[in-house]
Amino acid sequence: MDLIPITEGGTELLVPVQDTSRAFPPGSSPVFFNPRMALSRDATSLLLRGIPLGSYLDAMGATGARGIRVARECGIPVTINDRDPLAVELIRRNADHAGITAEVTRSDVNVLLSSRRFDCVDLDPFGTPAPFVDAAARSAKKYLFVTATDTAPLCGAHGPAGARRYFAHPVNNEYHGETGLRTLIGFVVREVVKYDRGVEPLLCFTREHAVRLHLRVRPGAKAADETLGRVGYILQCERCFNREERAGLVPPCGECSCGGKFIPVGPLWLGAVTDPHTLAAMLDRLPSVPLAGGEQLFRLLSLLQEELPTSSHYDYHRMAKALRCSPPPMEIVLSRIRDAGYLVSRAHYSGTAIKTEAPVEVIEKAITGEE
Repeated sequence: MDLIPITEGGTELLVPVQDTSRAFPPGSSPVFFNPRMALSRDATSLLLRGIPLGSYLDAMGATGARGIRVARECGIPVTINDRDPLAVELIRRNADHAGITAEVTRSDVNVLLSSRRFDCVDLDPFGTPAPFVDAAARSAKKYLFVTATDTAPLCGAHGPAGARRYFAHPVNNEYHGETGLRTLIGFVVREVVKYDRGVEPLLCFTREHAVRLHLRVRPGAKAADETLGRVGYILQCERCFNREERAGLVPPCGECSCGGKFIPVGPLWLGAVTDPHTLAAMLDRLPSVPLAGGEQLFRLLSLLQEELPTSSHYDYHRMAKALRCSPPPMEIVLSRIRDAGYLVSRAHYSGTAIKTEAPVEVIEKAITGEE
């Protein structure tokens, strides 16, 4: 296996040479490594610098990049696992190369998670994490981190796959990035609460082809009930842009004021996807920490800090097209909604997304400029 050294954040790693002529270069190497996920690894490293942990599991290590960065940059004892013998060999080489001590295991991830517990369990598979979340929910003592790269099923583009993997009805609509994020949180919640435990989102986001969750695990039946109370549905009108949020595990029925039928989207998470104290602490630390994409992470965290916790957004370009007008600059639309007396923000995953609890008619007037 041909290897090249790279530096990511404050860590030097050895990664397999990739065929850059391929449509997806990471798939061309014998051990998987995706350089485009560097910001996700940055976020995890920056978050964990402020959290004392006695054990951290990188459950699907591949090159070991995420776990080795956690060990070197955060000083946390790590276990890095993979079932592929080539990956295990590379993880050991990378640990030596980075000058860190790590426990390296070769095991089926569900077997490992069912036999041991860790302060923090980090699932970062290629594709869906669904087959591993139940075991991870039992293994994670304090924190559970999850990545999903099967965004098509999560966002509703592949409806049957979304139903099979996540027991949900995501809909491929204009706010599908938000739907995918909240569908994944809702699925993880339903797996965790079975064990009388709840979760609290610290830093969850959608970026490019992936959804990333950083969740704090809260013990007790009360915490589980409180968490489950934040799961519900978005009711999306089939005719207009109107939508409503409803908590509960049973999808409600009804009609929009325009006469259109409400389509239930969910079950999904209806609460906040970030913790303001966590975001503030990360932004405070960021300037002094070497990261692969510090400016990009700063922008992401800043947008998340300002983002409203609504469970959907309005694509104002799409609304402008339906209204047969040219979309004005984003800041003008935001200002008009604020002037009408409503809170409004951008969304972290789309440049044309508006998050607000303002009625649809107020948003439409903000776009057209009508009084």
